[in-house]
Amino acid sequence: MQIESVTTPFGRRPMTLAMVANQVLAQEIEPEKSVDKWKLYRALCEARPRLGVTDRALAVMNALLSFYPKNELSTDNGLVVFPSNAQLSLRAHGMAEQTLRRHLSGLVEAGLLSRKDSANGKRFARRDRAGTIDEAFGFSLAPLLARSHDIERLADEVIAERLHIQRLRERLTICSRDVSKLIETALDEGIPGDWMTTHVHYSALMGALPRKPGATELTAALGEIEALREEVTKQLEIQINRQKLSGNALQNERHIQNSKSDSTSESEPAKEKQQGENSVSAPKARREPIKAFPLNMVLSACPEIIMYGPGGGVSSWRDLMGAAVVVRSMLGVSPSAYQLACEILGPENAAAVMACILERGGQINSAGGYLRDLTRKAEKGEFSLGPMLMALMRANAPGARKAG
Repeated sequence: MQIESVTTPFGRRPMTLAMVANQVLAQEIEPEKSVDKWKLYRALCEARPRLGVTDRALAVMNALLSFYPKNELSTDNGLVVFPSNAQLSLRAHGMAEQTLRRHLSGLVEAGLLSRKDSANGKRFARRDRAGTIDEAFGFSLAPLLARSHDIERLADEVIAERLHIQRLRERLTICSRDVSKLIETALDEGIPGDWMTTHVHYSALMGALPRKPGATELTAALGEIEALREEVTKQLEIQINRQKLSGNALQNERHIQNSKSDSTSESEPAKEKQQGENSVSAPKARREPIKAFPLNMVLSACPEIIMYGPGGGVSSWRDLMGAAVVVRSMLGVSPSAYQLACEILGPENAAAVMACILERGGQINSAGGYLRDLTRKAEKGEFSLGPMLMALMRANAPGARKAG
């Protein structure tokens, strides 16, 4: 292709092959091509990461476009704007002249602008007798118009990628919430399984995510979290099926017993009398002890209590219970309140509750009153230690600290 009307920059500014390419590209614009300058500018802002220009450079481009008299960029209206540096600085929010020149050079290097310098480097326009611009010297917007389709395509790609990342984040948030609450349910219901290891694995997956993950990192993390959710769900389904089977067996057993009692209805009064006598003399049923959670789970949720153990460490339940006695005294919890908690919750769980109270010390006004309230709820079956431990584990997880 023959190159026509190539202009070189004024003064010491060197000519580059990229500048020649921009001018060649401008010569290939179809005569009837036109585009809304502000719509193209919005696409330019969206495509900025792909084009390698800064937001300050875009502010300069915005100022240049404001000097273009028409809303439609087209060859019919001319594509050269010729503001002075002083005028351009005012419309670029008072940008310093040296900074202005740097960003203008950046726009030229990015292929979004080209210079059309006069013989003396001044920017101006020559007009004919009718006042119509015959020739102008300044900055040509022809490269911007020539690349309009490419800019709009890049903008669409950036928007699509942003939406994709947003949806991945939403799916990851929902899946993460599911895993956390399912593990909490398993602990609360006392379902057999190494739930501590599962939670540590879950925390490691979430903690490994960078602060601003891209689509690749989010997709990988989502796949692993979804696999973990499926594994946890299967374990819970197994437990549900076991309960159904045991419930059916118990129902069948009751049905058989009722059938037998119907065949010997004449002996019912004697049986009722005997049952009444037994109910009077039978002692009150003892409450089943609350199952203790794994020690490493308690320490992971409540690391602050470790320093109160013997020698500044906790390696067994005995050490934790000793540390709990020290913390009880330090927090002003009466011996009677702690003794009652040990009787209702069990000594291990009472020590774990003291560790939780210490961990949440800034949020609790009266440690003794709080412990008594938890003890009363536990006696009524309204309190479980699992959710409290899980909440503290989430608060102490690496991902939670990073987000904060």
